[in-house]
Amino acid sequence: MAAIFWHAGRWYEDEQPRLLGPMDHAMWMASIAFDGARAFDGLAPDLDRHCERLVDSARKMLLEPTMPAGEVTGLCREAARRLPRAGAYYVRPMFYAMRGFVTPEPDSTDFALAVYASPMPEPRGLSVCFSSYRRPARDAAPTDAKASCLYPNMQRALVEAGRLGFDNAITLDPAANVAELATANLWIARDGVAMTPACNGTFLNGITRQRVLQLLRDAGIETLETTLTREDILAADEVFSTGNFGKVLPISRVEERDYQTGHVYRKARELYFGFAKSQPLA
Repeated sequence: MAAIFWHAGRWYEDEQPRLLGPMDHAMWMASIAFDGARAFDGLAPDLDRHCERLVDSARKMLLEPTMPAGEVTGLCREAARRLPRAGAYYVRPMFYAMRGFVTPEPDSTDFALAVYASPMPEPRGLSVCFSSYRRPARDAAPTDAKASCLYPNMQRALVEAGRLGFDNAITLDPAANVAELATANLWIARDGVAMTPACNGTFLNGITRQRVLQLLRDAGIETLETTLTREDILAADEVFSTGNFGKVLPISRVEERDYQTGHVYRKARELYFGFAKSQPLA
């Protein structure tokens, strides 16, 4: 696997740096904030925004970032430039605490970066089901941060979906309205109108979600952030997702209902990858 890592001023190409031990706070108390961006074909769409969110997430996790967002962005760009230009990579910078008992010691925050080959998924159509696992309320978890501690429940949702024969899962919020997929933001289209769940503090307002929302509106497509229910999903004309890993992907089945790839999804994907061409890595 083509990969490169950075920690404590050193680049690693043939091995991963060993960062944590059993007494380190991040290992047993999950004091880790990270972000995921993409570099592919010499492009790095919204890389600066991902790094800005990382710094913000770290502070919300009671950490003190050791470098500003611009410096993180520069390291991410340098890492991707050290790898073959034609590849597709996942870019994952992280802040984490080394000391503390229950609460982390902010001045013990450390930083590491991993950039590694990760092919872009083909837009073949995902199958999804409704999950029995929900997103937490904003006062029950650090839902305003991109934090590792939020992912175990979504791991359970994915395993549940896989056992039922689906690729991913639609999760609900504490009020039983639709939140998002286990790993990406969710969209539907009905009568040509694009709709996505309004951000209510139970899930992240994804950077790719924000970008697609603006691109669709600029293109003259009516787009709503609104409350969506299970019934709204099943009554939709189209269903698709946005997220950093796959960017814009179609959903071809929800539970037992099949969906066709529609105009709104195709326009969203076309607009996003058109935008990506304006975001060179260099």
